[in-house]
Formats: sequence, structure tokens, C-alpha cells
Amino acid sequence: MRVVVVGLRATGAVVAEWLHRRGDEVTVVEERPGQPGYAERRDHLEAAGIRVIESAPDWEGLVSAADLVVPSPGVRPDHPVMLAAAAANVTVRGDLDLAVEAATVPVVVVTGTNGKSTVTMLISAMLEASGRRAPAVGNIGRVALEAVDEPADVLVIEASSFQLHTVTPTFRPAVAVLLNLADDHLDWHGSFSAYVADKQRSFRYQEPDGVVVANLDDPAVVDAVRDAPGRLVGFALATTRPGAATWVHGRLLDPDGVAIEMDVDGDSLAPHERSNIAAAVAAAGVVGATPEGIALALANFTRLHHRTELVGKADGVLYVDDSKATNPHAAVAAIRGYRRVVLLAGGESKGVDLGSLRQVADRIRAVVAIGDTPEEVEAAFAGVVPVTRATSMRAAVRAAADLATDGDVVLLSPACASFDWYDGYAARGEDFDREVQDLLAERGPT
Repeated sequence: MRVVVVGLRATGAVVAEWLHRRGDEVTVVEERPGQPGYAERRDHLEAAGIRVIESAPDWEGLVSAADLVVPSPGVRPDHPVMLAAAAANVTVRGDLDLAVEAATVPVVVVTGTNGKSTVTMLISAMLEASGRRAPAVGNIGRVALEAVDEPADVLVIEASSFQLHTVTPTFRPAVAVLLNLADDHLDWHGSFSAYVADKQRSFRYQEPDGVVVANLDDPAVVDAVRDAPGRLVGFALATTRPGAATWVHGRLLDPDGVAIEMDVDGDSLAPHERSNIAAAVAAAGVVGATPEGIALALANFTRLHHRTELVGKADGVLYVDDSKATNPHAAVAAIRGYRRVVLLAGGESKGVDLGSLRQVADRIRAVVAIGDTPEEVEAAFAGVVPVTRATSMRAAVRAAADLATDGDVVLLSPACASFDWYDGYAARGEDFDREVQDLLAERGPT
């Protein structure tokens, strides 16, 4: 088979090698060569006999001579290669589509607007603690195709809407988890309905014996799974529902109503944390996690970096890194976990209206706007909460420290992507951490 792979970052390199080992004739196109590690990836592929093109080619000619196009995640639907493939009736498949078809063990796919990485890691940990090999791969970091040929009992895959956009009817995971739905990446998808449609691809092609795990507290999720072909298993916080993982008086119950013995009182956890745990319990139980394994995993689980992570305290003020909150839905969930917040927000809004942040304005004392579009943050809080602009993270941390008083939380929960100032949310969080540590050194921890 003749395959065109678009993009030579981590995903493109793994896809190209995997297809080449399978015996396909592979051509890789990288329109923007030069990113860190690119030369090594290119040289490695070329040494294996894989053709690499380092500029925009004649897409129509290249695609019309191919049998398959595999775009890297993030290649937009209006990219010339996608238009050329549609015009030539050439199949387009993403890396997750290839991985799920090739997997010889049950696959759990986790998607949603927020909480994907946490729930993916939790499911993996619950299964591992139950004696099942269950690597966590996909959008969480490791390319899923790297794991399909390795020993495993279950694959747990985090799937972004970008990755799901290119799945085909071969994409039939044993379990699909839909955590929540809110405006995100509207600049890429074009509309909320198109975004939801791509999320629905996580379960659209399941067989009747497949399972979709859905958030029964989220009306958009309930509507999205209404016609799912597989069996519905729910999770919920708002009410106790039969057949759903839930919490009752601080105790965690699996979908069968079996209590998971935990050392932590659920009432001490933030709502989004309880929701993530319930989702993981519902999904992990379907593919072999035991109540004992679930309890052990929860006892040992460490929260992911940059997700409501405490990085310091000075003068009675907590400094919390929630850089992973790249949309308003995630930021609102974080803000609700605190009584008084000085919020650092802003960046690339991805076409999403930040106005939904006003629903938690009663918990926000002040806002420091970061990123290249501070006017969007100012508009979101106009007439409700005072907003100060900052032109660097250093300036933002110090402005927030001056605004905060004893008992406040300075919260970096930007509600936006980070690519205006940084390479990703992790780099933004690390910069925040550095500036907080500098502040601690100057003022002294308390």
C-alpha cells in the first residue's frame, strides 16, 4: 500500500516506521522542518528507506498516487492534503484508528473536554493494581501504535477531538468514555456541534457489545450518547442513579453499588475530582479492575502536574498551578474548588467565549490577564471583577501577589491555550512555578 504521512513530529515518525515495518511504501511530508529532534527523526526514517519531503508538495499529485493518507493530529480539516484526499476519494485514517484496529486486546478510549489525562491514568492504575497490564497511551504522551505490539491485557488510550476526527468504521474500542462536553477548539472544528460530532466518533462504530461510559450529570453528554450502539454505563454526582458509579455520603460506589473502601473522604475532594474518579471506576470495572485494585490505585495515585497543583505558599497565600485548564470549562471547575481566588487567565482562546467564567465571579477577588489577548479577559469580567494586565509571567505572579491577602489562592487557570507565549501548557506551568519560587525566595515561605 502507498501511504502519505503528514507531519514528522513524534506521532508521524512512529506511524511512518510502523507502516514501513508492515511493508507499506511510505512518504512523509513535513512542511515546517527544524523543530527540536526533527533532523534525527528524518535521518532515521531515510536510513530505513522512507522518503521524506520537506516542503509543501503537489498535494493533488501526491495524494492521487496514494492509497492512504495519515495526517498527524492537528492537521486541520481544510488543509490542502485533506481537500485533495476528499477530491481523489483516498482514504484518510489517523494514528488512533490504525492502533485500535491493530490491537489484539480490549481498548479503552477516554475523551471529553476536560479530565482526559487524569482519567486515563486512573483507569490504567486501577487495572495494573488489579493484576492486568494496561499501558496508558495516546494523547497523554506515548503514541498508541508504539504499544500495540507489546505485551498487554488492555490498552487505555486518551483521545483528543483532533485524533477522533480521522477515525473510520474500523474504530471499535471495547469501552469509550465521554467525560464532559463544553466549548473548546472551536477555531479548529468550526462549531460546537462539529466538535461534539468528533467526540461521538469515540463510540459511533462500536458493536452492540461495546460499552460507552457517560457523564449522566452533563446534559450535552447525555444527548450525545442517546443513540450510541453499545451498552451505557454511567457515572454521576448530582443524584444516585441505578447502574452508575457515584458517591453517597462521601463513599464511592461502583456501577453495581459495591462500595470502594478508600482512606479519603469523598466530600473533601473537589467535584471534578470526584467525577473523574467515578468515571475511571465505571470504565476500569468493565475490563477487569477489582474493587481491591481500584482502592489500591486510588490510595497511591498522584495528581498530574499542572492540574490544580500546589506549588507554594507565602504570606498565607497559596499558589496553585492549573495550567492544564486550557478552556473555560476546566477553569470554572478549578475555581469552584476554592473560596477566594486571584486568577491568572488568558492566552489563545481558540475561538471560545470566555464569558462563562463569570459564573464563578463570586469566588474571584481579582484577575490578572496574561497572554496576547488580554482584552478578551477584560471583556469576560467587565463590570464584575477588576482585571490587571501583565506582559510576562513574572509580572503576573507579582501582580497577583500584591492583590492577594491572607487566605486567598493565586490560581493559574488560564481558560486558554498557551501557544501565544509558550510551546505548551506544561511550559507555561513551569514558568509559573519558577516565578512563584523566586517570589518565595524574596518574601520567605510561611
